[in-house]
Amino acid sequence: MLVRAYRLTDKLGIVILKLSVAFGGLSTAGVSRFTSVGRRGVGAIFAVIFGVLGIIWGILRRALGLLFGSIGGGARRASQQAAGAVGSSTSNMMARRAARAEMTAAVTEDPLRAQNRTLSAVAVLLLAALIGVILWATGPGRQPSGVTSLADLGNSLALSSTTIPPDATIGAPVLGSTAVPTATVVPSVIVAGGSIAYTAREKGQTDIWALSVGSRTPLRLTNSPTDERDPAWSPDGTKIAYASRQDGNWEIYIYTVLDGSSQRMTYDLSFQGAPKWSPDGKFLTYESYQGNNLDIYVVPVDGSQPALRVTDSSTPDFAPAWSPVNNGRQIAFVSWRNGNQDIYIFSLDNPVDSASINVTNTSNRQENYPAWSPDGKYIAYSALDEGIEKVFVKDVSNIDAPAQVIARGRTPVWSPDGTSLISAVDSAEGTQFVAIPFTATGNTTLVIGSAERATTPSWTGRPLPAALLSTGGLPSGVPQSLFVEQVGSPDRNGHYGLGTLSNVVVSRSEFYLSDTVNDSFNALRQRMLQLTGWDFLGKLDDAFWSFLPTPRLPDAGEERRNWYYTGRAFGITRNLIAGFPQQIELVREDEGVNTYWRVYVRVSEDAAPGELGEPLRQMPWDMLSRNSGDVQAYDEGGRLKTDVPSGYYIDFTQLAMDYGWQRTPAAGDWRANVNGINYWLFQKTDGLTWYDAMLQLYNNSELGAFAATAVPAAPTQTQP
Repeated sequence: MLVRAYRLTDKLGIVILKLSVAFGGLSTAGVSRFTSVGRRGVGAIFAVIFGVLGIIWGILRRALGLLFGSIGGGARRASQQAAGAVGSSTSNMMARRAARAEMTAAVTEDPLRAQNRTLSAVAVLLLAALIGVILWATGPGRQPSGVTSLADLGNSLALSSTTIPPDATIGAPVLGSTAVPTATVVPSVIVAGGSIAYTAREKGQTDIWALSVGSRTPLRLTNSPTDERDPAWSPDGTKIAYASRQDGNWEIYIYTVLDGSSQRMTYDLSFQGAPKWSPDGKFLTYESYQGNNLDIYVVPVDGSQPALRVTDSSTPDFAPAWSPVNNGRQIAFVSWRNGNQDIYIFSLDNPVDSASINVTNTSNRQENYPAWSPDGKYIAYSALDEGIEKVFVKDVSNIDAPAQVIARGRTPVWSPDGTSLISAVDSAEGTQFVAIPFTATGNTTLVIGSAERATTPSWTGRPLPAALLSTGGLPSGVPQSLFVEQVGSPDRNGHYGLGTLSNVVVSRSEFYLSDTVNDSFNALRQRMLQLTGWDFLGKLDDAFWSFLPTPRLPDAGEERRNWYYTGRAFGITRNLIAGFPQQIELVREDEGVNTYWRVYVRVSEDAAPGELGEPLRQMPWDMLSRNSGDVQAYDEGGRLKTDVPSGYYIDFTQLAMDYGWQRTPAAGDWRANVNGINYWLFQKTDGLTWYDAMLQLYNNSELGAFAATAVPAAPTQTQP
């Protein structure tokens, strides 16, 4: 019995000794990892370790107590039985044998062997759990980045040993990915291959798509009705950072391409957008609207630290882009800080926003969408120049040299090898993404065409996974229609009736629209109410103008063949540009020879911050300054404001287009003719000419002087 007790005690001692040695070895091997963890992280880790050790020691101590208690009890019982056998003179040999058999049976059935096995198993399991806790706590994915300031961020990037070269994935085999075969020779401008992601807007919904370069079949990656946009490939091409308001307000998310999962990165009631990756893939930079100002922020991808604010100018800073070289020690962004929309570079070597360098420094262009070349030598961007959106390239090492004009387009992005760029070009047929040669030879090449407006492409050298290609992408989550136009049957003359605008106050005309368009207006009105928190279209200046029996005459400077006559136009309230704060803001957009106005409607002050609308980035046009006594403003029909208004806004022009209502260009003399500015005028033509639209309400004979007249044919000349 004593021999068995000794052996069991020896085994438990060995277990305890091995546990101590293992813990000492792990502690020694992990010293270098623990020293890189913050003070709070070390305390938490050792609290877990010593807590587990305490549990182990408690269990072992209890086990030892039970063990030696059981041994002592067994020894006492054996002594009593032996004394009884010797003291009885009348006991025979059979009784002594029975006593010995009973004692032997007691030893044989002693439960210590089972307890020994159980305790050994428990000790092994607890040891494995301890090792797991140590590895989990000191793993690179769980270690805090230690980034609490911009100086720490610079040091973190400088010490990073996992920076991914810009062309690391080009031509490299990728597990689970299959390059799309091409039947013809690949043009040199897209020979880098890989994939592009981009945003497309369809029926009021913005989603992210992906395309294998060389293919013409895009795949839908997102289909939420609450919008996703601003895609940005990670350096290794396995993830896409993007902005979405799927959880209420605009936040930053990361999409994993292989399995289609998304992870939310920011948690704030304010607006977040336009994410870009650091070159080592450990951080994201993005724009965020906090404290009534739009600034640039940085957040670690592992979520170990709160976001850091990079810029602190009182003017909007947005559209960040992280340099892919020099350990990512530079971030380009767009700012209004010098009274013009220029591109700046923030350096982590001197992490003070006031030290940011103006790269473009122009007074006649508003630059946007900066994109670094893979070698970090150039920044591409787009800007409206003489009525045409163009792509420019700036040599970062020589910012005093003029930028190169590359081609027509907007939102440029570099190829993974830096030899070409992709830009978006708009036309009546939608948006085309075209590849433009930079150092490569060749011609501009169409990459993909979209019937809807598309923007913000992002190009990676990694092909799309074969599993994603085989699925064909997500099904469409876009509704078949934003509204149903319930059109009554025309009368015997082919005329349609007028529909009443219920509960709409029209101050200058009648509250009707053509029965062919009134349902789309009502749907647009309800949508604006949801997005702004107030009934923006509940009051209009104009809707239907009567033509019979006597036409209402246009005001001086208004179009004589006015679309108000057709019942296919409405005019928003003009005086909303007055007051404080203004309920609408106007952004001037010159396209070719025409001037257009983009109308932004201010979100109600009662709406929750960030859940409705987004902050303004463009500087609005000060229409009221034409009457301020400023001679230049009077001659130019106004001027840019000096400050971007704070608050959240809805792009009404874009939303109206979603429902089929188009803005109207200003008249050629709009600077001198107030009634020709036309920022208030929206019309839904459905492809009809003004005359054909009038025939839906009137007979040709009723149009009088507006009726089409036959053009006499030219006399036929005969040969002499």
